[in-house]
Amino acid sequence: MSTNSWRTVLGLLIGLGLGILPLAAADNRAREERAKEERASAEEETPYSTELNTPLVGDYTAPIGLNPILIEGVGLVTGLRGTGGDPAPSMYRTVLFEEMKRLGVRNPNAWLQSPNTALVLVRAYLPPTMKPGETLDAEVVIPESADATSLTGGWLMETLLREYATAGGQLLDGHVFAKAKGPILVPAAIADPNRRDGLLRRGRVLGGVTVVRKRELSMYLRNEFRSIRNSTRIAEAIGKRFHHFDEHGSKLPMAKAMTDQRLVLEIHPTYKHNYLRYMQVIRHIAFRETALNQRLRMQRLHDELLVAEKSERAALELEAIGKEAIPILKAGLKSPLLECRFHAAMALAYLDEPAAIDVLAEAAREERAFRVFALAGLSTLDHASAHLALRSLMNEPSAETRYGAFRALWTLDRRDPFIRGVEMGVDEDALEAGKKKNLGTWMLHVLDTRSDPMVHCTLRTRPEIVLFGAQQELSTPVALTVGPRIMVTAKTGDSSLSVVRFETQKPDERREISLKLTDLLETVDDLGATYPEVVQMLAQADRQRNLPGRLETDALPESGRFYTRPATEASPARKAKIGQEHLAPNLFPRFEEAPAVDSEAQPSRETSEKSPATKGNGMASIPEDKKSVEDKRSWWNLWGRTRKAD
Repeated sequence: MSTNSWRTVLGLLIGLGLGILPLAAADNRAREERAKEERASAEEETPYSTELNTPLVGDYTAPIGLNPILIEGVGLVTGLRGTGGDPAPSMYRTVLFEEMKRLGVRNPNAWLQSPNTALVLVRAYLPPTMKPGETLDAEVVIPESADATSLTGGWLMETLLREYATAGGQLLDGHVFAKAKGPILVPAAIADPNRRDGLLRRGRVLGGVTVVRKRELSMYLRNEFRSIRNSTRIAEAIGKRFHHFDEHGSKLPMAKAMTDQRLVLEIHPTYKHNYLRYMQVIRHIAFRETALNQRLRMQRLHDELLVAEKSERAALELEAIGKEAIPILKAGLKSPLLECRFHAAMALAYLDEPAAIDVLAEAAREERAFRVFALAGLSTLDHASAHLALRSLMNEPSAETRYGAFRALWTLDRRDPFIRGVEMGVDEDALEAGKKKNLGTWMLHVLDTRSDPMVHCTLRTRPEIVLFGAQQELSTPVALTVGPRIMVTAKTGDSSLSVVRFETQKPDERREISLKLTDLLETVDDLGATYPEVVQMLAQADRQRNLPGRLETDALPESGRFYTRPATEASPARKAKIGQEHLAPNLFPRFEEAPAVDSEAQPSRETSEKSPATKGNGMASIPEDKKSVEDKRSWWNLWGRTRKAD
């Protein structure tokens, strides 16, 4: 064979070898992956393993979408009494003008130029657990460039709320998540009806946002654990602990693996009003663990539950185990330390164990740092003793304890006869036609409590007035205004109130009623007063000392407070933070104060590679965004930057 032939054969052999090498390398990697999985499976199936370092779901995953998302829109407020005005040319006016044309409004410019209307920016914070048909608050503000001066007495026309993003200086709109409309409550006007500053340009529509699109709650595997097998196994681990049954009795798992990295979660009904704790418990579910390992771990958790610094995490792990952990948690109720008893009781509450009720009532009554979580726990226990405990807490001196207990009992059973309310709100158009029509725009609850009288009004979440004390009467003399058309008067020593509704070109409508506060509220409602007008009337009565007790607004317990652990022989007294600010259970929401806002977008590679911070094992310790994306997406902030650039 010639030299050239040998060279040709040698080249072919070398080329063939080089082509086989990548295939061989890939085959080796595949074998290594299979071997790794087989070793992992073998470790799981070893019945006598005594390894106590149990891997948890939280070691492999990061939750996504726990913070509320910001949704916004541009709307029109009507019913202003000369405090509106023609908005300056801007993208807001253009958007609203086009929307009015789309809806078939005749002569939109005439509406926009009226002194009784105002263009407003509308926004709301949508948490991940809201379903279509549920409601939340809208925040309304007049843009800086507009001439309108006050939103007092206004009504927000239906406004579509979307999630927005900016790209290249342009505003991009996303899905419509909700619609907003309703009467506007201006807190500044309630505090001082004579003020004329910029705070009158802001208001809220309580419960005026109706959700039309559901948000999904997701978890993502960190990149080093990303695989279909791991995703499926984690979904199975979650589904084994958390499942529900449909109307046909079919078992529904609460987690579903969508890809090799993403899992979608459904909220278990027990945690509907505390989805943050739900995510914490999921993160403490064992990813893989033998029965022997679980027993050994439970023995360790029994000891840790009685140590103040470790009791919170131990309780979460035991709650994640489920019913098998109840005896250990009940033992924790006997601890001399309130902190340990509280954490054990919280876990028992979400396992539907009535043994937790007395400790949770004690925690709500005695320790303000535990109060918001204890009340949330009581709201899950549909037992007669829980109803009685919450009723008892409504007699406590603390306003937030009393109203917090009411909110918890309303969440547990709004039909409970002790708190059952009356729907209030009269449609003025129906009133003009001589027909009374109850729209249920706000609720009045009259409670037969034994403690000092108190009136509570809400300025967020839902329009609601709660009277703690059914026999409250106003002190005379009385001179109150209820909106522009109703006046309430009584002279010193009078035993009745005179309520008059004034109407141009119509005879006055006059009512004589008792001094009872319930009669007054029902009468002004029947005469067409809106919720903001009624609240403003109560604030005026409080300033004039007509009310028999104090007036409170939004007296809600809060998360992120500090608890002082008692001193021991080994250590001095120390403060411990319970939960995080702005991350209370969602029956006590403060979404408009949230420090971070999520986006519905997919997480970045960097985010998915990082393990989320589990701060202090917290009651609501979810990862916080270090930099809010609100600045990048808000209508309001984009407009501010545009004006500065001009």
